[in-house]
Order: sequence, then structure tokens, then C-alpha cells
Amino acid sequence: MAVKIRLTRRGARKKPFYRVVVADAKMPRDGRFIEIVGTYNPLSEPSEVKIDKKKVEKWLKRGAIPTRTVEKLLSIAGIETK
Repeated sequence: MAVKIRLTRRGARKKPFYRVVVADAKMPRDGRFIEIVGTYNPLSEPSEVKIDKKKVEKWLKRGAIPTRTVEKLLSIAGIETK
């Protein structure tokens, strides 16, 4: 099972709010996930990124692959992906 760390969209139309989740790569974007590891709110000024560092590092050690967008958010949060 290939596991990815990616965003899933929540919120109303034109008011996005994202969860950073660990999910099977075969699941749809807003489908079933394994664990919520953080949130991202692009509408607040400045953008709000909350990520549980311990959970993310645990999943990275297990081989989860972050998407490009999540890699950027992790670097903002101060978490090494490589």
C-alpha cells in the first residue's frame, strides 16, 4: 500500500479550508484517509499552518510520501522531508 501525505478540501464554496492527512494513494482526494496530521487555512492573513510534527515524522519514517504542496507546508512548519 503506497501512502501519501496530502491535502483534503473542506469548507464552503469559495472558502477553502484544508486538512493535511495521511491516505492511501489510491483513494480520492476527499475520500477515506488514515490519520489527520494537521490543517491549512489559506484565507487567514497570513496563511495558517498547524501540523503535528510527531505524527508527520512518524509517517515519514514509515515511508509516506508528501505531495509537492504538502512539502512546502512542511518546510514552512519547519519539518525536514528528506
